[in-house]
Amino acid sequence: MDDLFDYREQQSPSIDRPLADRMRPETLDDLVGQEHITAPGTLLRSALEKGTLFSMILWGPPGCGKTTLARIVSKMTGAVYVQLSAVLSGVRDIREVVDRAAKRRSQFRKATILFVDEVHRFNKAQQDAFLPHVESGLITLIGATTENPSFEVIPALMSRCRLMVMNPVPPPAVKKVIHRVLSDTAVGLGGLGLELADDALEHIVTMADGDVRTALNNLEAAAMLCRIGGKGGVITLSDVEQALDRKAMMYDKAGEEHYNLISALHKSLRGSDPDAAAYWLERMLSAGEDPLYILRRMVRFASEDIGNADPAALGIALDAMEAYRFLGSPEGELAIFQAAVYLATAPKSNSIYVTQGSVKEAVKRKGYLPVPKHIRNAPTAMMKKLGYGKGYKYAHDFKDGYVVQDYLPEELSGSIYYNPTMRGYEKTVKGRLDRWRELKRRLAATGSGVKGDQGDRALQSDKKIR
Repeated sequence: MDDLFDYREQQSPSIDRPLADRMRPETLDDLVGQEHITAPGTLLRSALEKGTLFSMILWGPPGCGKTTLARIVSKMTGAVYVQLSAVLSGVRDIREVVDRAAKRRSQFRKATILFVDEVHRFNKAQQDAFLPHVESGLITLIGATTENPSFEVIPALMSRCRLMVMNPVPPPAVKKVIHRVLSDTAVGLGGLGLELADDALEHIVTMADGDVRTALNNLEAAAMLCRIGGKGGVITLSDVEQALDRKAMMYDKAGEEHYNLISALHKSLRGSDPDAAAYWLERMLSAGEDPLYILRRMVRFASEDIGNADPAALGIALDAMEAYRFLGSPEGELAIFQAAVYLATAPKSNSIYVTQGSVKEAVKRKGYLPVPKHIRNAPTAMMKKLGYGKGYKYAHDFKDGYVVQDYLPEELSGSIYYNPTMRGYEKTVKGRLDRWRELKRRLAATGSGVKGDQGDRALQSDKKIR
């Protein structure tokens, strides 16, 4: 039972522990910002109130409460809490946890919750090691990840766990936590008699960007500076700026001007006005905005509002980001202006953005449809015997490197999600797609279909269409 005592020691209210750890919530009601999964009536809360355990994957950004939630689950159910880091652990550590869980269940009839931080860092073999023990209920796995588990966690493990999506903690909730810390005399800062100036509070919340741990770490550093400086009981904006080594932006306290300016920049780029884009860009930079934040928005803009109308736009935005990282301020800011002017004057298309929304809706509506057999990978004899890859037509064997065949699941056959515009390079793409889609329509009209190897000769000889 050593791990249980280790956990209790970790939970001791020692003032030497970091503020963020001392103030870790102990109940679902104290965990702010995740009410969509913790409020009364939700699946998780209802299960925990009945003492029911189930394995889960917690997906969310840093500082949103993943570790805290796992500990609350353990406390509410009376299960022994064991924690592993996927960065530092391997299969041997997993086996040791499993062996101890088996002894614990047989000798003390105690359940074991295994919390795995950064679970996406485990490779396939390491994730496979969990499967039989999660399946049997020997351990209840709670995996935490900042990465999309659809790509980073193996399907077999995902199918045995419920996915809980956690959100960045919104500003009002972060403020609530800060006020709680300033009034808590047991493990918070309440015993120091400190107050926090309004503009200092806004700066801490803004720079935390939804990460409560960051907010509390910054608050703790600012409080220390305030006490060392002997400036009285008010933590000022200057204290916070010095603690963060980051000046507050010259925006209004509610942060509205921050969003107004980034909106003005985005809409000026979309509206193809380089003069306005340059003006709003300078307004943001002179206000102290993080240039990398602006560049991230510009990279997104290159795909969302330009897309394939000018495929070079995305590269220009990424190059500007790399140039700024290399040069820093103020030299690197010129590259940001260069990219902004390019994006503003590039042809515009939101076709990629619309396409993404359309296919997301199709997946949500139809679920995970099976891959058609003729385009499945067939590396083994057994797979070939089952028909994997049968009838697949290799495009390079046909004139112009194009052949008509279905690539979508049968239920979605004929669906069109990407509709390019007549602007920029997309005009070329549209002409090409129109010809290919007309070939498909003609073949479908003959009744021969477009699957497998049917209709090849008739289609490839259609020179008038081509």
